[in-house]
Amino acid sequence: MILPTIAAFRLTAQAAAGNRTVTDRGFIHQIFVDLGVSDARAHTLQVYLAGPLRIALIVLIAVILSRLVTRLARRFVNGLRLVSPLVRTTPRGADRVRTLTGVFASLLRVVIWIVAVLTVLGQLSINLAPFIATATVVGAAVGFGAQSLVKDFLSGALILIEDQYGVGDHVVIGTGVNAISGTVESVNLRITRLRSLEGGVLYVPNGDIRALANDAETDSQAVVDVVVPLGTDLPAAGRAAEAAARELAAEPAWAETFKGEPMFAGVQSATDAGVTIRVLALTGPGQHFRAARELRLRILERLRRDHLAWAPPEALEAAAAPTPVPVANGGTTPAAGGPATSDGGAHLDGEH
Repeated sequence: MILPTIAAFRLTAQAAAGNRTVTDRGFIHQIFVDLGVSDARAHTLQVYLAGPLRIALIVLIAVILSRLVTRLARRFVNGLRLVSPLVRTTPRGADRVRTLTGVFASLLRVVIWIVAVLTVLGQLSINLAPFIATATVVGAAVGFGAQSLVKDFLSGALILIEDQYGVGDHVVIGTGVNAISGTVESVNLRITRLRSLEGGVLYVPNGDIRALANDAETDSQAVVDVVVPLGTDLPAAGRAAEAAARELAAEPAWAETFKGEPMFAGVQSATDAGVTIRVLALTGPGQHFRAARELRLRILERLRRDHLAWAPPEALEAAAAPTPVPVANGGTTPAAGGPATSDGGAHLDGEH
């Protein structure tokens, strides 16, 4: 009883499959039927041509997307380029945009062709489960083990796109006591290399940069603080310091460094050690350190020369000499103690 039932089920299934095969009508099948080809032959042509045509269509779409991906990458990079209107766009920044556009376009092309290849393999009835499982395991391992690396690359891409700093710029990374400073020697997607003032090389991962000051992006300001002794004529010292600073700014060798005339900003602080006066000067990008050193030298020399802050050497020698004190008989005696002299310059016997 069971065997005849199974045989009947098989015959019914085969008949249904054959009927479905004959009645399976697609786009290609319909074209050949309209051209006068028999129904069975049109179905055969559809079976043999549908797969290759799908593969050709997938490759064509991949090629078209690969041609358009450069334009899409350029729009993406320009959308991320958050440059303030107050900051000028530099040729270096434009070159970086073009470079990163090429990088993103290459990445997008790789993704497009990987998807296209997997889709073609699916059309060839190849089991994609092992590929997907392997890619999932590798992606999970990379995601968990290289989080900081991915963070560095994303931060580096934004730094390059926004042109936050470049080679030759003096930057300060961080705030407070943990801040580090130096001149940028190289910057890429992963790290930034700095040369400190002491000559050491600092390697800073881009993902660790949270706050940064770029001294070379816009005009800088030289801040010069000079400590003068207590009792100094402060208005006169301020006028002399400002005059010395303006004389430096007017020199031909320094005319390109300063942007405008320096000014005396007043008294900054006062302690037992002295009074601090301040001079401010606007300079070109990254020129404030060099200008401040020269300004400090000129101001100190001007205050010393004008006898406003420090006594001249002859005055110091005069102050170190003993001061004579007059005596009753008209002679003098040293203040620190010593033999008193009369008008004749000698003691008389018996006189005290």
